[in-house]
Formats: sequence, C-alpha cells, structure tokens
Amino acid sequence: MISHRSAVPARLLRSVAILACALPLAGCDWVVMNPAGDIAIQQRDLILISTVLMLLIIVPVMALTIFFARRYRASNDRDDYDPDWDHSTSLELIIWSAPLLIIICLGAITWVSTHLLDPYRPLARIDAQRPLSPTVAPLEVQVVALDWKWLFIYPELGIATVNELAAPVDTPIHFSITASNVMNSFYVPALAGQIYAMPGMETSLHAVVNKPGNYEGFSANYSGAGFSDMRFRFHALDPAGFRAWVARAKAGGGILDRQAYLTLARPSEKEPARRFAVAEPSLFRAVVNMCVAPGQRCMSDLMRIDGEGGAGKESARDTRGLRHDIPRENPSHMERPTADPSTPPPHREINP
Repeated sequence: MISHRSAVPARLLRSVAILACALPLAGCDWVVMNPAGDIAIQQRDLILISTVLMLLIIVPVMALTIFFARRYRASNDRDDYDPDWDHSTSLELIIWSAPLLIIICLGAITWVSTHLLDPYRPLARIDAQRPLSPTVAPLEVQVVALDWKWLFIYPELGIATVNELAAPVDTPIHFSITASNVMNSFYVPALAGQIYAMPGMETSLHAVVNKPGNYEGFSANYSGAGFSDMRFRFHALDPAGFRAWVARAKAGGGILDRQAYLTLARPSEKEPARRFAVAEPSLFRAVVNMCVAPGQRCMSDLMRIDGEGGAGKESARDTRGLRHDIPRENPSHMERPTADPSTPPPHREINP
C-alpha cells in the first residue's frame, strides 16, 4: 500500500517530468495557430476541424484496442467467453457508418474550402465580421524570387524593396509571384499559405493582414546553398505608418532598372534589406517573360509567333535572343546568330 507521503513526491516527479518535456517548446512561435490574416485564420480553422474529425475515429479505436486487449486477455476467467460468436449487425453498422460519415464531412469541407481559399480568388471579406466593399482596390505587389533573396515591386507606388515587405492592415493585397531561374515558395505564415514561385510563370495570392506587427517570411522550397537565409520581414502597418514607410523608400532608395536587376539577380547570401525609390514599370513583365537582358526575346512574343503558325523553317537557324542561361559574369553577353548576317530575319524583331 502506498502511503500519502510517498504519493506526494510521485505526483511532484510527474509534474516535473511534464514541465521538462514542455520546456523545449517554450520558445516555439505558434504563428500558424495564431495568425494575423483572415486567410491564414481560415486555414488554421480548417486544420483544427480536420484534426478533430479524424480524432473522432482515432481516439475510440485506440481506447477500444486497450479495452479489448484487457477484457479478453488469456488470464481473464470471466464466464462470458463465447468462442463461437462471429457476427453482430449492430456492431458492423457502427464500425462502418462512423468512418463513412467522417469521410463525407471531410470531403464536403475540402470541397468548399478548396474554392473559398483558392489563392487566385479575390477576397470577399476583410475578416469574419467585415465584408469587403467591391469599390476597394487591392494593393498590388509583384514578387520575384532571386538567388537567394526576395524582390518586391509596388507598381502603383513606383518603388521596390529587397527582403522587406510592408502593407497596411485591413487592406486586400494581391501578390503576383514569379522567380528568376529556380523554383521557390513564397510563404508568410501569419498571412496565408505558401505559393510557389516558378521561372517563366506567374502565380497569384490574395490575402489581408488584420493585426499590426512585424512578421517573418521565407522560402519554403529548397533552392540551393543560400536557401536557409532566404528570409524577409513583413511589416503590417496602420495606414499612416504605411504612408511613412513609402515616403522613406522614395526618399532614400536607388533606381531599379533592368541593368540594376541583372546585377541584383546574381547569387548572394544573407542579403540585407534595401529599398529602391524608382522601379521600372515593365520590369516584372520582362522577368516573367525571361527577357530582361538586352537582346533576349520575350516568351510572349515567341508564343505569339507560334500561335500565328511559326516563322518558317529558316527561323531554325536564327537563334538570336533565345539563350536564357546567360553567364553571370557578363549579363549582356548573348549568343551570336548562326545564320548569314546578310540574310534578313524571317520575322520582325521585337525589342523587349
């Protein structure tokens, strides 16, 4: 028999053990479970609902496993042992109907949330209590994943930043996302889920932040040696603070033109945050179409020519502007044409 005195130290030891196990988690940032944006909040709720629905089966199964193992153990000499029992209609209905209902619920939730949380879908509300007015235009932000840093262009404001993102609270944001040459994943856990950034393609994300704060963003897809430090800060500011941030960017930044972009696109690690007071308006389109460097042909022009039936078999020898793996040491170097220079090109050249 255990005395009261010996039980107290036992409870104390159990409490200390629990605290010791929880101590390593004390410094964890549960930002996914405590986000600052409405889209991320809906995604968190979806995680919780799905987990609870699955636990409705997992917990009873684990409990019944222990119950049956104990009740029907070999050492149990109860007189209700029935070795000839092999079927129960009621038990079969419970065993099969419960998982079926949960699967139906999960399927319905997945179907609805897949459409409501589509990153390409414009926002319909600011949060659960406030619908979004159709007259409110989103803040446009163009995102370029570079090696190994993030470039953010604000086309409506004419500014750009590196490894620093800012937006006003309760204002819808539309991100247009691409990459320079390696696939990455744009992810701000406090704002919304991750969206891939791919070269030659443009993806989209609609989101809103509801709480002021300084949040972390990073790449969630391995992309090389500098991947671990490919991080940025997301500043959620009130309207006055955002206007002040834009004013500081315009006052102290440089100019981001195509030549500056080619220099910026060279691989670098642990890049500090910087700002550009002026950003070339057509730069993002050129990045998506992979024709930033002088002489490169834009993918949109090549696709248009292909859609019109091509430029003829003579164009197979005209390779000017088709090289996209430009040497890093000389971004302006282009492949020389293999056709006779005196022969006119089979189609009109389009300068990007």
